[in-house]
Amino acid sequence: MADKFPAMRCASCLLPLVSLLAGALAVGGFAPLNLWPLPLLSLALLFGLLTRVSTRRAGFLLGFTWGLGFFLTGVSWVYVSLSVYGGMSMGLAGLATLLFCSVLTLFPALVGALQARWTLPPARKLLLGLPLLWGMSEWVRGWVLTGFPWLNLGYSQVPASPLAGYAPVLGVYGVSFVMALIAALLAWSLSPLRRPALRAWAIAAMLALGVGGQALRGIVWTTPIGAPTSVALLQGNIPQDMKWQPDKTRATLDSYARMAAASPAQLIVLPETALPLFESALPDAYRAQLAAIGEKNGGDILAGLPTGSLDGAYYNSVVSLGRAASQHYHKTHLVPFGEYIPLKAVWGWVITVLHIPLSDFARGEIDQRPLAIGGQQVAVNICYEDAFGEEIIRQLPAATVLVNVSNLAWFGDSFAPWQHAQMSQMRALETGRMMLRATNTGLTAIIDPQGRLLASLPPFTSGSLGGSIQGYAGSTPYVRWGNAAVLVLWGLLGMGLLLTRLKRRL
Repeated sequence: MADKFPAMRCASCLLPLVSLLAGALAVGGFAPLNLWPLPLLSLALLFGLLTRVSTRRAGFLLGFTWGLGFFLTGVSWVYVSLSVYGGMSMGLAGLATLLFCSVLTLFPALVGALQARWTLPPARKLLLGLPLLWGMSEWVRGWVLTGFPWLNLGYSQVPASPLAGYAPVLGVYGVSFVMALIAALLAWSLSPLRRPALRAWAIAAMLALGVGGQALRGIVWTTPIGAPTSVALLQGNIPQDMKWQPDKTRATLDSYARMAAASPAQLIVLPETALPLFESALPDAYRAQLAAIGEKNGGDILAGLPTGSLDGAYYNSVVSLGRAASQHYHKTHLVPFGEYIPLKAVWGWVITVLHIPLSDFARGEIDQRPLAIGGQQVAVNICYEDAFGEEIIRQLPAATVLVNVSNLAWFGDSFAPWQHAQMSQMRALETGRMMLRATNTGLTAIIDPQGRLLASLPPFTSGSLGGSIQGYAGSTPYVRWGNAAVLVLWGLLGMGLLLTRLKRRL
């Protein structure tokens, strides 16, 4: 009997290692690899491991190690941003990245701990309780401390997986929830003690969820409206360490003016802060030059640049120039420690460590309306805002097309540009609208309402991506309900599980 204890301890040590590797494996399901079954298999493995432990401590450890493998692999680009472009020392940047990823791992860790505490029949805990906790953990991560919904599992299913069909109905959190249901069914069915009839039932349920998603993909939620619009998306490929140098400003302005002048498109889109100076400092002749190009093409130019002034409030903005009256969009959802410093009395020192220009932006109003330009009603969002689906739909159904402008040069040659583009693909699916992405270094792309990349420019090249877009009218269920639909679904499921628990106590 004594000989068994070392073997048992060894097996207990292996479980967290297996969980760590499973978390890292899940990242392969996201862009650029797009191996979408991997997150399903990874989550099924985690759920299976959780069924083998009975204490909150063990469940917390398994969730934490899974999250550590997942986030350290998936958001390792944070280190590039802090060290290469933010000016942090390698050691401090590595420590900051580890701490950041450790905070993110608390969400799957809490799933592991809470499920161990939940006194439900084993089958209900695995098949219903774990998917509910997982879905809710991703939703909470999407808003707590302003939110970091990056790498929600649902993004991995865009655009090829049958489960992408749930996006226009339940949004990305709904897709993650369906993935968790399938993962739970898979983990449950693989138990060697499971009777064949029950295993067949689980397989049938997984197939039904997949077939249901594929059937939803066949539904056309929105309809074309108006004539197509020719577009050109400009990718300047301006190195981040040169972007804000005063002696490089003129060359940057001339580069974008030349690319714009060479395009006959009705709607020409420049990236986030493509013009590296305040709108008030933009030379009148240059502004008139861009407006003349837009008028000549029978449309407008959208250009990213800061507005306001250092002496007062200033914004990360997009301004239109051309045939229509000039219009503005001011970024609403800012990046903590990148675009503003929360609790300056505590964190003000970060400004001196990070070499980030304009690190104290003001927030734009949340009720901004689409820009009437280029023959379309354009819902603009800037960079990180594309990660928040319920914020994007504020401008719908009035908007006919979505436009994201970004500067992802901060993240170098990493997974970040590809992962960000995949979130744009999800936004297109959720809203039934085409999405235009104009970025400084990539991934500049045109995305159709089904979330597919129709055309893109190679990263870290300069150029103009031309094409034709179609505006769309109407509302998907997600546009009408936002995240409320999946929250109601979770509420009903949670009430059902709570009643089950109460009945067991009676």
